[in-house]
Amino acid sequence: MSGTRAAIRYAKAILSLASDQKSADAVNKDMKLIAATIADSKELSDTLQSPVISSTIKKAVLLEVFKKSNNATISLIETLINNNRIDLLGTVAVKYNQLFDQSKGIELATVTTAVAITDALKKKVLAKAKELTGKEIEVENIVDESILGGFILRIGDVQYNASIANQLNKLKREFTLN
Repeated sequence: MSGTRAAIRYAKAILSLASDQKSADAVNKDMKLIAATIADSKELSDTLQSPVISSTIKKAVLLEVFKKSNNATISLIETLINNNRIDLLGTVAVKYNQLFDQSKGIELATVTTAVAITDALKKKVLAKAKELTGKEIEVENIVDESILGGFILRIGDVQYNASIANQLNKLKREFTLN
């Protein structure tokens, strides 16, 4: 929990710095790349978490992997290294993206489907979600074969479950009650 709070503090600080330098959009792209790279690479994640690997090696690895990053992003990496908090980099990146989206009035909608959604369907979901919320929406697709079909749409704390698995569970409950 304290790691999450610290990550939020770092994310707020880097957002403030990037906004002052008029580079918040560039840093947001960097943070999306960092979050995705750390989430996708077990080796990189393990390296950042390892107490055995020295901070100079971690810094060299990160600066090589993210060498095309904005100066504010490089500054964040160096600050986290100096404060022995580099293990928080992935969480800081995710929190930065959330704070950036909030500052721009963008809300994240997650659509869980049994198969990946097409671009045409994604556009329809975007239009419907924007109509419902009145905000700019960014859609993230999560593939979960256990829902069998249909979809689950979640925007903020509101969820609409139109999955086949949910409908089957409702039928099952109705039959067991009668």
